[in-house]
Amino acid sequence: MAAKSFTNKFRSTSLITIVSISLVLFILGLLALLIIDAQKITRDVKENADVEVFLYEEAKDADVAKLQKMLDASDYVKSTAYISKDSAAKQLQSVDKEDFIGLLGYNPLPASINIHVKADYANADSLAVIEKTLSHFPQVKEVMYQKSLIKMMNENLKKITLIMLGFSILLLLVSLTLINNTIRLTVYSKRFLIKTMQLVGATQAFIRRPFMWKGVRDGLVASVVALLMIFGVIHMAQSQLPDLTEMNDVNTYFILTGTVLILGIAISLFSTYFAMRRYLRLRSDDLHY
Repeated sequence: MAAKSFTNKFRSTSLITIVSISLVLFILGLLALLIIDAQKITRDVKENADVEVFLYEEAKDADVAKLQKMLDASDYVKSTAYISKDSAAKQLQSVDKEDFIGLLGYNPLPASINIHVKADYANADSLAVIEKTLSHFPQVKEVMYQKSLIKMMNENLKKITLIMLGFSILLLLVSLTLINNTIRLTVYSKRFLIKTMQLVGATQAFIRRPFMWKGVRDGLVASVVALLMIFGVIHMAQSQLPDLTEMNDVNTYFILTGTVLILGIAISLFSTYFAMRRYLRLRSDDLHY
């Protein structure tokens, strides 16, 4: 009867540990996915910043094509698009709804090359260097980009990144504390068993081993449960918002799965180790406190 009661109690504490770790890993996993997606969105926003290279009217088509080919091969360029005088006029007319060519009698708009720079170069310093470099080409009349918009965009993205990073660190610390306390309570409930094993001559390594294996098992089970909940939420979100499907690829899910599994096992293992170390050093007189 006593053995059955102990077994039920053991399973109960193990279930509490698994549920606690699962909930924490679920929140951390969703936050990690949010951070990964936020980084992708940040790169997309930066790479949508345009640098317009206006060309001289007398620039030859061969020279313009050579310039565009050179730009496509540059380290800082993601993509380029050549916009002819006629295409520029059509774009402006579609916005203003006015026939300015008919009023002026000619098309004043120059041909241009629209450049999307890579995210790592979408900052004020790099763009200033790029502007200076491009201005030296004989085909280039003027280089333009929205400096104030680029500056404001980078400042806002930096603030958002810092806020998310701070929140993630705070949540991680709170989560580690919660899991550690849960596991310490589990080990605390077995302090008399631990002390009895010590009194009959069992070594610390022998006593610690089953608890450590239990920690690994609980962490693994909790990780699997957390992943099932995370992917369940992802599936529901994608069914409601199909555009979210394009944000994540297989590599992202592999990274998320590996991170949650490693984190779950590591947290449970280390928390169990430190809790065991405390109670292995506990004197018999302190067992009731």
